[in-house]
Amino acid sequence: MKHLLRHAAAICCAALLATGPAAQAQGSRVPPAPSDAPTAQGTVQPSVFTLDNGMTLIVKPDHRAPTAVHMVWVRVGAMDEVSGSSGIAHALEHLMFKGTKKLGPGEFSRRVAEMGGRENAFTSRDYTGYYQQIPAHRLEDVMKLESDRFANNQWADSEFKHEIEVVKEERRWRIEDQPRSMLYEVISGTAFLASPYRRPVVGWMSDLDAMTPQDARDFFKRWYVPANAAIVVAGDVDPQQVLRLAQRYYGSIAARPVPPRKPQVEPPQAGIRRVEHKAPAEQSYIALSYKVPQVRAFDGSAETRDAMALTVLSAVLDGYSGARLDRALTQGPDRVADGAGAGNGLWGRGPQLFTLDGVPAPGKTPEQVEAALRAQVARIARDGVNEAELQRVKTQWIAGQIYKRDSVFSQAQELGSFWAQGLPLDASDRLIDQLKTVTAQQVQAVAAKYFGDDQLTVGTLRPLPRDPNERPRQRPAGVRD
Repeated sequence: MKHLLRHAAAICCAALLATGPAAQAQGSRVPPAPSDAPTAQGTVQPSVFTLDNGMTLIVKPDHRAPTAVHMVWVRVGAMDEVSGSSGIAHALEHLMFKGTKKLGPGEFSRRVAEMGGRENAFTSRDYTGYYQQIPAHRLEDVMKLESDRFANNQWADSEFKHEIEVVKEERRWRIEDQPRSMLYEVISGTAFLASPYRRPVVGWMSDLDAMTPQDARDFFKRWYVPANAAIVVAGDVDPQQVLRLAQRYYGSIAARPVPPRKPQVEPPQAGIRRVEHKAPAEQSYIALSYKVPQVRAFDGSAETRDAMALTVLSAVLDGYSGARLDRALTQGPDRVADGAGAGNGLWGRGPQLFTLDGVPAPGKTPEQVEAALRAQVARIARDGVNEAELQRVKTQWIAGQIYKRDSVFSQAQELGSFWAQGLPLDASDRLIDQLKTVTAQQVQAVAAKYFGDDQLTVGTLRPLPRDPNERPRQRPAGVRD
């Protein structure tokens, strides 16, 4: 049960609406590894500019192939919604493909396809983004298209009515027909009381039913302002040329203030929380989600050091084939689970969770899996970890970063996500520099510190019999991924 990387989430609407510890509980696998060198050898550092209207431009040259990735990131996601309007950030993402003053519905995508490019969009709790990957010589063409969409998005009420039905069907397909997805909605709503992370990205069905075209237009006008957005371009490009294009196509968009954001601070938890979800399913499932600190800045604070050590702990438990949870829970004649996993929420605009999860083996119960998961953390709290485990994890981080930087798309995605979360653009390099210093003693200390009942929400899926006559719901027409 390998989860998606928290800060390298898949760049598509589908993946960001996916469920499980990565998407719903904000858990993550071990982050991809920055290079063992202070900066990646042979790579060019990004250039950063601010247009007169406050829009950020980030350019990362990579001349290995004549391609370019162009992205627009908006620092608005599900966490910026208010009660009664859940799902509006994602619904607006769909509507951004429905036209402008110059383009009709669907014409944006057709034009990118004619260039030989691919394009899509994504929504998460923390941000919304749009991308095109095209031959480098077509960069100006997509910048012209995307800037028009950012400034002049418009659509008829009939387009909204059609698209909101697509979103509803997407919710049914991705969430309501997936028992574990439904469980994670319940876990999020239980673990978080004040934080907007308690609401699903796709939205509650009643909110989608009540949403109006004007609601979406108002959300667009409120948040899609230059100072709340960043253009990211990576590939076979020249930064100064990209700057000139950005000034031409994006710089003329009128500046407007970014709306103030009110703090929505999650109160301390004071006791274990348990929830259950019953649904037709083949197997039961259990997830243990603990509130943990996160990286907000690379400031050497105790919170940051603990977040790093928790990330190492997640890797020791489940960072590679044959890690501790795999060996202890899923192997041998006395195995209790068919699968088990661990993931740490390292960073994000909202509070983070460390999640342990498992699928009971035949004849075993969720309670037995819970006890086994807890026992493995308790064992590390008692006995610690060895240097061989630490070195294996750190070696994997280094290899992961080398492979990741082979992708121009991944480079652009990483820069945009760091910007959207308020992290430095070299966060990967800073991360590995600090992760390399994590000691076995620190890992043992966080295993003892953060896994008590007062930080814990336990969610259990109880399977019901399936209807033998029920057919799986087909992929809804119009879902983009």
